[in-house]
Amino acid sequence: MSSNKDDGGWKKFLWNSEKGELLGRTGASWLKIFLFYVVFYGFLAGVFVGTIQAMLLTLSDYKPTWQDRVAPPGLSHTPRSDKAEVSFNLNDMETYLPYTKALREFLAKYDENDQKDMMKFEDCGEEPAEYKNRGDLESDVGIRKACRFSRTLLGPCSGLDDTEFGFKQGKPCLIVKLNRIVNYRPRPPTSNESIPEEAQPKVQPNVIPLHCTSKKEEDVGKIGEIKYYGIGGGFPLQYYPYYGKLLHPQYLQPLVALQFNNLTLNTELRIECKVFGDNIDYSDKDRYQGRFEVKFHINSL
Repeated sequence: MSSNKDDGGWKKFLWNSEKGELLGRTGASWLKIFLFYVVFYGFLAGVFVGTIQAMLLTLSDYKPTWQDRVAPPGLSHTPRSDKAEVSFNLNDMETYLPYTKALREFLAKYDENDQKDMMKFEDCGEEPAEYKNRGDLESDVGIRKACRFSRTLLGPCSGLDDTEFGFKQGKPCLIVKLNRIVNYRPRPPTSNESIPEEAQPKVQPNVIPLHCTSKKEEDVGKIGEIKYYGIGGGFPLQYYPYYGKLLHPQYLQPLVALQFNNLTLNTELRIECKVFGDNIDYSDKDRYQGRFEVKFHINSL
C-alpha cells in the first residue's frame, strides 16, 4: 500500500493536474524562468559577438598583426619525403619516379606560358637587385604584380630538357625555396663572421646566399661537386617583399636548383643546406628554420 502511495506522490510531483503544476511549479513560474535564461544567455551572446567584432576592427585583411613575433622563414626543398631521404636505384625508374613527378608538378606553375599576362607579371631582371617596393600593404594600389621567374634559370634542373632531372644519371636535382612570410624582407649578411669559410665567396649584394655541405666530417670527400642554379645562386631581393595571397595572388618565389654531380654511390650521405642573412636564424626545435638536412642513398647494384 505504501509503495502505491509513494508512486502516486512521485507522479503527482512530476505533474499535478489539479493545480496545473509541473515539477512543483505553475506554468507562469516556468515562463518567468524561461524568459530569465533567454535574456541572460542572450546578453552573454551579445557580449561575445561584440567582443569579436571589436577585435576584428583592429585586424587588417592584408597585414599580420603580430608579425614582429614571426620566426625567420623555413627553407624547404622538392622533392621531399617524410624522412627527408632521397633513395633510389639507378637501374629502376620506378624507384625515382615519385621524385621526378614531384619536381614536374612543383615547377608546372613556373611555366612561361602562365607568366605572359602583363597585368599580372613583370620582368625583374636575371641579376640580383634591390627590393621591389610596390607600396604599403594597406594602400589603395590593390593587386600587385609579381616578378616573373623563368624555369630556364634552373639550367639542367629545369625539367625542360631533362625530364628526369638528373636522376637517371645519378646526378639528382633538388629545388630549394624560402617559405613565404608576408612583408618579410630578408637581409643579406653584412659580415662573414657567422658564415663558414667555404661559403664566404657566395656573399654578394642583393642576394641571400645558399650553401650546402656534408653533415658528417667523414662524408666530406664523398659529396663531390654541387652546382647551384638560379639568380646569383641564392634568393635575390627583388622578389621581396611578398604581399600575401589577397594582394599578391600570382606571386612566384625565387628558386635555387641544386644538382649533385658526383655523389658516392651505394653509400648513405647526409647533406645540410643553409641560407645566410642578418635576419635569418636557426632553431634546434625547428630543423627547417633557415636550413634543412637531406639524406641521399643512390644504389647502382
